[in-house]
Amino acid sequence: MKLLFFVLNHTEKLEAVLTAFALKNICGATILESEGMARVLSNTNLESEIPFLGSLRAFLSPERKKSNIILAAIHENQLNEAIEAIESVVGDLTSKDTGVVFTMPIDFTKGMYNCGK
Repeated sequence: MKLLFFVLNHTEKLEAVLTAFALKNICGATILESEGMARVLSNTNLESEIPFLGSLRAFLSPERKKSNIILAAIHENQLNEAIEAIESVVGDLTSKDTGVVFTMPIDFTKGMYNCGK
């Protein structure tokens, strides 16, 4: 099994991503609200203290302050379907400002169930 992490930049698309997951039989996701490092630092530090912040401000969308992290335990064979579900909603993840996805191995679980089975 793998633990899929998806950082969703556009929180208004959260329900659509979760629906796309459910249609692919990926269930049991946990959603966390998050805020990126650059945004936190840009609100609390002077540009003179951290020089790269000035250039980062140009890339930060002022209307978007938060993001979501979706955590989902998936089977190895569900990874491609999970990526397809995500990209069907947010677009190609290699494009700017869509989100970031990565996985980590899970070596133990207890109390999980298989949805749709």
